[in-house]
Amino acid sequence: MRILIKNANVISMEEKRPKLEENTDILIEDTRIKKIEKEINENADKVIQASGKIVMPGLINTHAHVPMSIFRETVDGYITQDWLEKKIWPMEDKLTKEDIYYASLLSFVEMIKTGTTTINDMYFLTEEIINAAIEAGVRMQTTRTLMDMTGDGDTRIQELKELLNIYQEKQDNITFNIGIHGFYTTNDAYLKKCVHLAKEYHLPIHIHFCENDQEAEDIKNQYQVQSPVELIKRYFKGMHVILAHAVKLTKQEIEELSKENISIAHCPVSNLKLGCGISDITSMKENGITVSLGTDGQGSGSNLDLFETMKFTALLQKGITKDPTKLPAYEVLKMATINGAKALGLDEVGSLEEGKKADMIILNVEEAVSQPVNNIFSEIVYNIKGTNVETTIINGKILMENRKMKKIDEKSIYEECKRIICRIQN
Repeated sequence: MRILIKNANVISMEEKRPKLEENTDILIEDTRIKKIEKEINENADKVIQASGKIVMPGLINTHAHVPMSIFRETVDGYITQDWLEKKIWPMEDKLTKEDIYYASLLSFVEMIKTGTTTINDMYFLTEEIINAAIEAGVRMQTTRTLMDMTGDGDTRIQELKELLNIYQEKQDNITFNIGIHGFYTTNDAYLKKCVHLAKEYHLPIHIHFCENDQEAEDIKNQYQVQSPVELIKRYFKGMHVILAHAVKLTKQEIEELSKENISIAHCPVSNLKLGCGISDITSMKENGITVSLGTDGQGSGSNLDLFETMKFTALLQKGITKDPTKLPAYEVLKMATINGAKALGLDEVGSLEEGKKADMIILNVEEAVSQPVNNIFSEIVYNIKGTNVETTIINGKILMENRKMKKIDEKSIYEECKRIICRIQN
């Protein structure tokens, strides 16, 4: 199928192109971008008039727990560990495969409606999440969470191997990483098995890292190290690693991390809501570390709206540094797009370039809160919300147009998820 988008304000996030190209056309052919030029005059199966609108890459969420959509707003009044032990884990024990499927579909609807086209998931019953992702048409990197607290670690590795053998390189929208829950939920022998698996399948590592004070102290005590960063160098030397959170790091530890092949999945909303603190991503950027954005699960992050995450990211760094010149809006946009692609090792998304996958969103800025547009990049970071996303295209397929979902009956999913949470709360 050929889709022609006409007269758009294009923000490609491609270094060799201007940051903003006005009155520009984009031609999509099947799953890829064929042309980005002014006045493309070619036949197309569908023409989208985008005058006055913004076309940009779909957003990339580099840390989430997709089926936790049904747990949003359950954390208020709890410290993290109490919330997990008293609220979440007892409910998770009751989840069925069908529950995971519908809870995942709810997250994918939320993604599509708020402009996220790729998400990095870490959870269990992964095959049901994959099935939901295929049904919804979204792009996902996933794993089977690996941990070894109850002696079932080898079973988890075997489950992930089976998924890799079934799906790796067979589903265009599905990729994998080795998702280790955390250092404090594993041990030396198990970490070595996980690293072996990553090398065997040529996959990146995805791990929670220094999310809060307790975790950082537990890591030091369990492994008898002065700094958790020592473990990155001990186990993951030379490997591609995505660190989720990385809140409790000193400037010296950040400098040490910059010598490794790591990226940070920054989740400011979840970190604030759980009382973890604020990650010093300003220092990370200054040390050349790739910083991307995540929401965490909706249980702690409330939603998957990366526009909200962008705003929190920018404001928090200006606040903690007491310097309003820090983290310009365009740099935050990079975190939500091309940096996310780099973090996940996905070369074909994250920017609008000829030959790349056609993952993009169309934003409508014709409303009071975003007019007049004095700086388009600041407008996106500080004023635009997920509800401004008018059209979402993933892999060359229009999944939402004019705020209308094309493939999914969202209301039926809402009803299913209400039934699930009512059942497992009792």
